[in-house]
Amino acid sequence: MLDIRELREHSTEMQARLASRDPSIDLAPIFELDDARRKLIGKVEELKAEKNRGSEEVAARKKAKQPADDLLERLSDISSRASKLDEELRAVERRIEDLVSRLPNVPHPSVPTGSKDDKVILRSVGTRREAGFSVRHHLDIAEEKGLLDFKRAATIAGAKFPMYTGKGALLELALIQFMVAHHARRGYTPVLPPFVANAQSFFVSSQFPKFADEVYAIEKDGLYLNPTAESLLVNLHRGETLAADELPKKYVAYTPCFRREAGGYGEQERGLIRIHQFNKVELFKFTTPESSYDEQEKLIADAESVLQALNLHYRVALLTTEDMAQQATKTVDLEVFLPGQDRYYEVSSCSNCEAFQARRGNIRYRPTPKDKPVFVHTLNGSGLATSRLVASILENNQQSDGTIVVPEALRPLVGFDTL
Repeated sequence: MLDIRELREHSTEMQARLASRDPSIDLAPIFELDDARRKLIGKVEELKAEKNRGSEEVAARKKAKQPADDLLERLSDISSRASKLDEELRAVERRIEDLVSRLPNVPHPSVPTGSKDDKVILRSVGTRREAGFSVRHHLDIAEEKGLLDFKRAATIAGAKFPMYTGKGALLELALIQFMVAHHARRGYTPVLPPFVANAQSFFVSSQFPKFADEVYAIEKDGLYLNPTAESLLVNLHRGETLAADELPKKYVAYTPCFRREAGGYGEQERGLIRIHQFNKVELFKFTTPESSYDEQEKLIADAESVLQALNLHYRVALLTTEDMAQQATKTVDLEVFLPGQDRYYEVSSCSNCEAFQARRGNIRYRPTPKDKPVFVHTLNGSGLATSRLVASILENNQQSDGTIVVPEALRPLVGFDTL
């Protein structure tokens, strides 16, 4: 969440930068409400001062054994007026908080302005494989080899829910185990968090209130299914004040992820491309403001190292202002190549959120023991999502005889070299 004081003090700049994310954003209604809030605070303070003076006069009259009924009646009226103004003030403050909580983060100056199609390709790693034969779609391969069963999954849960079977299940589990261990060796603390969270946790992560309709709700218990482990990990230090020498704090977590919105049913979203449930290994960091962009580059490198270990061709893209998640100030995507569709698909979004989430969760640190606490910066990135990795392995590692070569890094975990 943004700081309303900063919005007001730099209103012209903030309006322009936020409008680059969404041209419909208008800060004027927030400032009008903030003006009304300030006036209400002034009126409340005046009434409280008047009440204090009246109370002193009542005390003086009683000490002098003089009647004070008229004053007591006036004080009762002042209390009633102050109470009504307090209620009005709280309503205005709630409205301000709601409007501010729906604003996206301010984009970093290095982020290009534009739509999804304007992203900047920073680099390409590896080369596209020239198979010498027609590469098949991963779903066709998986169904033929008994690796996926979407039909029975639909019987259990409905459309767009996958079910891995046989060696497909072993491959999926191997990817999860490999990535968690891989990042743990790179200094991340492994975490297996709850797969559900309460509304406050989702507010801190910025999932709520704006995207409440996109998550699966367990209404009876006031809980929600995890859409991404970022929503859980950001709450690890909610309400805490950390020491500078604790930072950066680096976590890696495995969770299944659940999302209502799963796109359409076209060729580009067939199979594992866009589904309601998928597995993901998530990377998360709490850092100082001064180091957060250096830590973001390290986060990107850590996510890339998985694709390199799996020997998959990919590219790195800097997202534009209109294409970032609400909480992000700068996002770099890793996009793996799927030759069966001749397309790149995102497998990791590595974002710096600066103090946006920390302000919501009151997560601070002291630069020195004597310093006033300041908000940490939070960073997140998939390290990686498994579903599109499986799709990429099946499509990139096809052989002319129909077999699929298992990446060398996964062979000890699955117990076979080919599918």
